[in-house]
Amino acid sequence: MLQQTQVHRVIGKYKEFLEKFPTVKKLAQASLVDVLNVWSGLGYNRRAKYLHDAARAIVQNHAGKIPESYEELRALPGIGDYTAKAVRAFAFNMPETFIETNIRAVFIHHFFPRKKKVEDKELFPIVEAAIGRREPRIWYSALMDYGTHLKHMYPNPSRRSTHHSKQSRFEGSLRQVRGAILKAIAKNTSLTDVRRSYKDAYTTAFQSLVSEGLGLCDARRQAAEFGKRAVLVFQSPGLALGVETFHSCAVQFPSLKAKIGSRAGNGYLKC
Repeated sequence: MLQQTQVHRVIGKYKEFLEKFPTVKKLAQASLVDVLNVWSGLGYNRRAKYLHDAARAIVQNHAGKIPESYEELRALPGIGDYTAKAVRAFAFNMPETFIETNIRAVFIHHFFPRKKKVEDKELFPIVEAAIGRREPRIWYSALMDYGTHLKHMYPNPSRRSTHHSKQSRFEGSLRQVRGAILKAIAKNTSLTDVRRSYKDAYTTAFQSLVSEGLGLCDARRQAAEFGKRAVLVFQSPGLALGVETFHSCAVQFPSLKAKIGSRAGNGYLKC
């Protein structure tokens, strides 16, 4: 949740999420709609889908226990190098070497005070040498808090990193439209108002959600809403990846049918 989202926005959602899904098994058993509904407000909703997919993989392949090895963590959906190492450090207290924005701020501030365009490959050897190997989880927690403190005391040192990027404006962005679509699906309301509000951007946003498997909704409800003109892009009985009127799908997503239809177990269902 903290990846690309500030702490004050995460705290409430973190507590709500754990109350709703207290175990990996509970999360795996939940529908994606329920997961997205709790996640709503944090943005970057594909993180919720990856988390949901990872929970299912953990239950299926690891008897519901989060694996400890780097290789097994990397094999889970949505888990990259940084996340695998962070999980090993914080969950299993293993002395992994990884860098995120606050860690980057600390080492740039102290070791490259005047240099611009600092690369992570220059930081890695220093981070590795500095790891508190007895209690790496405490070390990294303190390091991240210190990085946040530095950003309040000085101009953000991580801006001098070659990896620094400024987050794009939310208002009027595709992220805003995607969020509105997912919010409507999670609340079980019609997508018609969203389509009217965002017009051309709606098509692009909807297509991106379908391609990522994020437009999950109840097939029967949507079929009832759209009637005989509905097209359901489905993965399993009773579930739909995306729902649009047949006319809109034919015009907006002419290549989607072939793409989806080529995958085992997937296809189009005309109602």
